[in-house]
Amino acid sequence: MSVVTDRTVGVVRGAPDTAARTAAPRLRGLGLSGRLFLVTVAFVVVAEVLTFVPAVANYRLEWMDDRLAAAQVAALVLDGRSVEPVSEALESRLLAGVNARAIAVRGNGVQRLLAIEPTPEAVADTVDLAQTSTWNALRGAWRTLVAPVSEPIRVTGRGKAGFSQVEILLDEAPLRTAMIDYALRLAVSSLIIAAVAAGLVFVVLQVLIVRPVRRLATNVTAFADAPEDAGRIITPTGRTDEIGQAEEALARMQRALADQLRQKRRLAELGLAVSKISHELRNLLTGAQLLGDRLEATADPSVQRIAPLLVGTLARAIRFCEGTLAYGRATEPEPALAPTPLQPVFTDLADTAALASHPVRVETEARGLSVLADGEQLSRALANLVRNAVQALDGAQVPEGVVQVSARAGPEEKVTILVSDNGPGLPPRARDNLFSPFQGSGKAGGTGLGLPIAAELVQMNGGTLTLDETAIGTRFRIVLPAA
Repeated sequence: MSVVTDRTVGVVRGAPDTAARTAAPRLRGLGLSGRLFLVTVAFVVVAEVLTFVPAVANYRLEWMDDRLAAAQVAALVLDGRSVEPVSEALESRLLAGVNARAIAVRGNGVQRLLAIEPTPEAVADTVDLAQTSTWNALRGAWRTLVAPVSEPIRVTGRGKAGFSQVEILLDEAPLRTAMIDYALRLAVSSLIIAAVAAGLVFVVLQVLIVRPVRRLATNVTAFADAPEDAGRIITPTGRTDEIGQAEEALARMQRALADQLRQKRRLAELGLAVSKISHELRNLLTGAQLLGDRLEATADPSVQRIAPLLVGTLARAIRFCEGTLAYGRATEPEPALAPTPLQPVFTDLADTAALASHPVRVETEARGLSVLADGEQLSRALANLVRNAVQALDGAQVPEGVVQVSARAGPEEKVTILVSDNGPGLPPRARDNLFSPFQGSGKAGGTGLGLPIAAELVQMNGGTLTLDETAIGTRFRIVLPAA
């Protein structure tokens, strides 16, 4: 039997520097709580496995190191009986105490061998505790548990108490039995720790995250069923973390949405009532207008003087009712965008001057430009603007009323259309609510629907409608994409 050179005993202290790779399966049919529990258990089990395997490997090295320490004690007994021969019975007791077949020590230039059987010529494995790496320790532990050998194994290490080296021959069966017993005890304790840790983590996450998130989801579902019910608005818990912020934001959103829905419902009910009233009122006013037409044929001078005013008032009231009904049921179709030359559209606007009882002319200048728009919708939008301008000039009795409609190419492939007049301009009240239905009319008897409809049509065609500041009259600016 050979004795190895001096080395320091190596003990595995750390876990292997390899990370476990786990594939996350698709957890269908499980709620957030179930998924969270399974993920928590998986992480705890992986952590336990990463510590379980090195612990078993380290236990194997410590068991061998204990045998080496016992072998040195046996060697000291041999030194104490260096004069007298060692009996076979004493050798058997010493070897049984070490649980080894043979013990060899070297020190002070003397080598001693303790064995009662012939030393085998070959061994199954050699473990040098002074040079054992982490990988070798793991591999050796795996081999001992999975593929044990019947031949002895040689264990060497550094000696103490005057011995430089200690070498022993061991049967692997007792080592394997001890490792299995240790692994079972460690596995049971690890499972208990893993279960407790997973349970604590699950409970904490359940209380801090899962339940608040479930409360948010339940409240959103309940609120969606009856958004106008103020009792279904979430009550924030006062938390200062992200969940508390989400509760505050959800409460604000629900309150705002509930207010808007209630307001829209009231407006819808009011609009339905106004439509019905306007419909009935239009019928009554139409009958009154027919009676007014008959009054105009009366020879009484007083009646002839009052009858035109009555007929005009009735006509404005009928137009207001018709405009209200048209705006309430109008649903504009999607525009059919196509290259649209402006010259034909501008030419049709000249006939609008015939609406005025005083001289008003409409001047147009298209400059051969085209826009990408729905021709019908663009014509309606411009007609509303020109009609408002003509009516404003007629109502103000401007001596030489002029409405100018011109187009010019703008930057970024845009075309600018200007509709201006030399009238008195818009009053401040009309400017404040220019594009609001029923509020932006600048003349008595007007419905205030022309500009909102024009703005909606222009916006649907990808353009903008704005009011320019001018010293005289009024000027509207339309910007559309060029064809």
